[in-house]
Amino acid sequence: MARKNEYITKTHPKTLIIGIDAPYNKTINIDSYFQEFLNLVKTNGTEYDQALFIKLRDIDPGYFLTKGKLQEVKEVVEKHEIREIIISEPLTLQQERNLHDFLHCKIHDRTRLILEIFDKAAHTAEGKIQVAIAMLRFDKSRLAGQGIFLSQQAGQIGNRGPGETLKERETRHIETAVLKLKRQLESLERARATQRKRRLINRIPLACLVGYTNAGKSTILNALTKSNVLAEDKLFATLDTTTRELYIDGTKKGLLADTVGFIQQLPHQLIEAFKSTLSELQYADLLLHVIDISDSNWQQHIKVVMAILHELHIDKPMLYVFNKADKAHDRTSLESQLNAYEPHVIISAQSKSGLQPLIEYLKNWKT
Repeated sequence: MARKNEYITKTHPKTLIIGIDAPYNKTINIDSYFQEFLNLVKTNGTEYDQALFIKLRDIDPGYFLTKGKLQEVKEVVEKHEIREIIISEPLTLQQERNLHDFLHCKIHDRTRLILEIFDKAAHTAEGKIQVAIAMLRFDKSRLAGQGIFLSQQAGQIGNRGPGETLKERETRHIETAVLKLKRQLESLERARATQRKRRLINRIPLACLVGYTNAGKSTILNALTKSNVLAEDKLFATLDTTTRELYIDGTKKGLLADTVGFIQQLPHQLIEAFKSTLSELQYADLLLHVIDISDSNWQQHIKVVMAILHELHIDKPMLYVFNKADKAHDRTSLESQLNAYEPHVIISAQSKSGLQPLIEYLKNWKT
């Protein structure tokens, strides 16, 4: 037991984070991409001791990192006695295992990092179930690649091996857990379907806020509907769909819904798990695509969101809402680029006057 006035400090394994400029990354401003990675680490509440940012010309299929970069990382690991590494990119099971064996460190990739953030950010029953399903599917994908490795424990040709039996048992356990969670999710979906049916019968228009994470969707929802939904300056502050009545100048225009934010290389397991929630977008009369115009990669963010909407087969009327105009640099030259996105409004959700262009659009909105 600690004596009075004695401080107890929490220690964490020495951690290295590695931001990678990979050849497939089409981001215009790589520094902004790296900053996003740092924000993911921060959002997860992870402390780190060293940071390394590297550019790769090729991807090694076995290690992801090329031989020279791998040696560079090994030197940092040995010098600083690193025990855990977080990498900004998604890895295959083989790459993760090879890096672990070569560097003698626990390896966390982008997929695991984002899944952990979602796990901590889920608050409602539906959100928790969706994240649990995504994490189980990720665990299953990691388990599936261990069959050859585990079966080798038998050491004889033709033997089935205890390892393979273990893998099958674990796979069956995960599948049973996913099935149970899906049934719980289905009961929640039925309740939402009933509410949707009532709305459709009464012909109540629905506008949905969509966009890249931390673009300001929740702030806009709060400002337009006088709500107090959590709106923090961090990634994935909102996971649960929130719907509020929308009034403009005292006249009810319909409903406004906030949705989970997207991000580059959003784990497929999460897209699958959140399909039930995102299916509400199929019934929207208008999508308000919110974009943080102060981010230098805003055009890439638009592409990411549009690609995910396409994957979900969502094709609805859309208004591009360019937010955070008060923080944008060289707005004059920006406005000429925005003409490629029509219709659009330019706003700042921090003030009523800044929101006025969006309010005026919604005032004249007709379904």
